Amino acid sequence: MHPWLLLALALPSLAALDKTHGVPPSLVSKYVPSTKGSHQTWTCLDGSKEIAWSAVNDDYCDCQDGSDEPGTSACPNNKFYCRNEGHIGAIIQSSRVNDGLCEQECCDGSDEPSGVCPNTCQDVGAEHRKKTEAERKLRKTGSKIRSSYIAYAHKEKKRLEALVADLVKEIETREKEVERLRDIAERAESLSAAELERKKQSPLYQSLLVHHTALKSLQKEHKKHLEREKALGDILTSLRAGYNPNYQDMAVLEAVRGWEALAGLPHINDVRKGDDGEADTTAEKPKTEDDVEDEGLWNAAKIEKELDQLLKTDHVTLLLEHDQLVGPAAAQSLLLDISAYLPDALLPSYHSFRDSVLSALSVFGIGRGGASDSSAESNRARVALSDAEHSLKLTQDEQRTANEDLSDIFDPDGFGPEGEWKKLDGMCLSKDTGEYTYEVCLFDEARQIPNSGGSGFSLGKFSSWNKAARAGELEYYTRQHYTQGAKCWNGPHRSVELVLTCGIENTLLTVAELEKCEYQITGTTPALCRPLEDEHTKDEL
Repeated sequence: MHPWLLLALALPSLAALDKTHGVPPSLVSKYVPSTKGSHQTWTCLDGSKEIAWSAVNDDYCDCQDGSDEPGTSACPNNKFYCRNEGHIGAIIQSSRVNDGLCEQECCDGSDEPSGVCPNTCQDVGAEHRKKTEAERKLRKTGSKIRSSYIAYAHKEKKRLEALVADLVKEIETREKEVERLRDIAERAESLSAAELERKKQSPLYQSLLVHHTALKSLQKEHKKHLEREKALGDILTSLRAGYNPNYQDMAVLEAVRGWEALAGLPHINDVRKGDDGEADTTAEKPKTEDDVEDEGLWNAAKIEKELDQLLKTDHVTLLLEHDQLVGPAAAQSLLLDISAYLPDALLPSYHSFRDSVLSALSVFGIGRGGASDSSAESNRARVALSDAEHSLKLTQDEQRTANEDLSDIFDPDGFGPEGEWKKLDGMCLSKDTGEYTYEVCLFDEARQIPNSGGSGFSLGKFSSWNKAARAGELEYYTRQHYTQGAKCWNGPHRSVELVLTCGIENTLLTVAELEKCEYQITGTTPALCRPLEDEHTKDEL
């Protein structure tokens, strides 16, 4: 039998097998011919045309959707499926079929004619399975750690809920205490105000007011006289400097001589001679009786410096201090003397009880000190109220912070829908690159610290997750942005993009400055190791 006859007999069977060349497994069932009489036909997948079965994969595009040429490059924008037995099937553009290049995606070489590209799927598949298994083990271990993070979030949620409940009760108690102390303070101030008005009627206080008014009036007149004296002095100084001594006007001469004597100035003729080198210009002002200060009296300098301060004195305070100083000594009561008869062991308890009773009684003007201590008690009541209000505000702030933390735990925009990132809040990771150590405190701040010493630079505060993805998606949590760091010289503010992947440790791997003062830091974290959806899912072989 001739060889060409054997080849002719084999061609029909080869053609039949090639009809599904490049067809993905999901569509193989559609590549079956229909028989009409002695002819086999096939309908395009879009139903637009019926063609001869022999026209499928004949390297000529018959169907508008290109479905008749799954294994050739005849139809534009078509897809070719590589079976890759022993590895994973892949899809490439049909334009890359029969182009003389062995495509990496098609390890079985099916994109080119038989014998052009070697079939490496067994080796590639084995390597891929090894790598995939390692990744599965890492992800499985990481997901267990992630589960502990989620458990921590639930525990933290319960703790915060209990804290908020306790703070609500504490706030109620503190609010009642504030109201109680406010009532006491207002009553004490009312008693104090009435007592103060009574004290203001005393002759001493009224005399102080009169003296204050007199001093203020004298100060006003004193300033007027100083202004007049200065104006007259300027006039006489001008006259002294400009008059002609050869002009015998005795009135002018007497005026000049009198001003020189009063102001302690040398005679103008002596000054002029001194200018010619003939006389000494120094002269000592003769002391008068007015220059000799009486003991205790204020001089002009002291009046100028201290009189204003004296006039600002709070006379009410003086009145109360005077009342405390000269008030009658309170008689010792049995309540105060009984300590002399008690054993030493009971004295601390007694003193505490005594002080509490006396404090309560003195608020109403009863007990030691009587009405004279009403102002002091009012002050103490006001201080106690202020302290209570401050404590209430601190508790309210603590409650507000706890509520904010509680709302963030399972917020997709915050610590993730399962709270897996809460455990890492504030955790600091670092990477030594030789010249610098880069530190990222998660959800807080990134810093650049020189290893040679000196102050570091802020690379930015945490501002957002990955803006290119939606909250709740895995991709959303693969990037953190830290912005508005220290400003670079002649450049932007420093910033960091932290790129994270699944790993069994929270660690930083690499640091790169992609643009001036714009850094990209890579790292791993178990928080990104989501559980395997199906432990028994196997790769398609």
